[in-house]
Amino acid sequence: MEEIKLDRSRIPQHIAIIMDGNGRWANEQGKERTFGHKAGVETVKTITSECVRLGVKFLTLYTFSTENWNRPVEEVSALMGLILSSLEYDIFMKNNVRFRVIGDIKRLPENVQEGIQGLIDRTANNTRMTVVIALSYSSKWELVEATKKIAAEVKEGTMKLEDITEETIDSRLETYFMPDPELLIRTGGELRISNYLLWQIAYSELYFCDTYWPDFNEEALHRAIANYQMRQRRFGKTESQVEEEEKG
Repeated sequence: MEEIKLDRSRIPQHIAIIMDGNGRWANEQGKERTFGHKAGVETVKTITSECVRLGVKFLTLYTFSTENWNRPVEEVSALMGLILSSLEYDIFMKNNVRFRVIGDIKRLPENVQEGIQGLIDRTANNTRMTVVIALSYSSKWELVEATKKIAAEVKEGTMKLEDITEETIDSRLETYFMPDPELLIRTGGELRISNYLLWQIAYSELYFCDTYWPDFNEEALHRAIANYQMRQRRFGKTESQVEEEEKG
């Protein structure tokens, strides 16, 4: 494995990943798409462990979108079974990792919902890192749900229209419990966001790579973080303003 030097003082605290390419990876090997999804689960374990080692605090993984419900029934059923079987308690406890889920969980099969809630409850006190699975999730759905909550509060008189701020929306999103991602990674060669964390990634650094998710290893993660560390995050300011702030 190529040695890539990282500045350990500048590791992003929240990395979000669009795990793309499982099906194409399998097809190129003459296998069923579900074979790729199974291989992708092993990559999740590898990247989770490496993020823990590097000191990442939040790792959010786009696992199943609301649009994925439109896939063939056989593939969706296999994915649901794979999700349930991949909820391994040991990897979370061994690494002191908390497990959370964002998305329209009510659409999932009842046994999957129960398995998810059980893991959330059992890992609730873990503190080293939080793994967040975006499951039956889309950003447009999330924003609609947040808007409904705010509208209901205005209607009930518990909130004034003029008091609505960015923080108001932040606190009603599925991701209310964590900071926005500093780095968004998409594997698989596609150059789009696919309805993922649209509000939260307003100022995230975006990194796209051709590597299919089953082949995305520690070296590939290091390369993405190294690329992130080469960038200057300005948040609307000029380059010279940021440089002055860094000096001060």
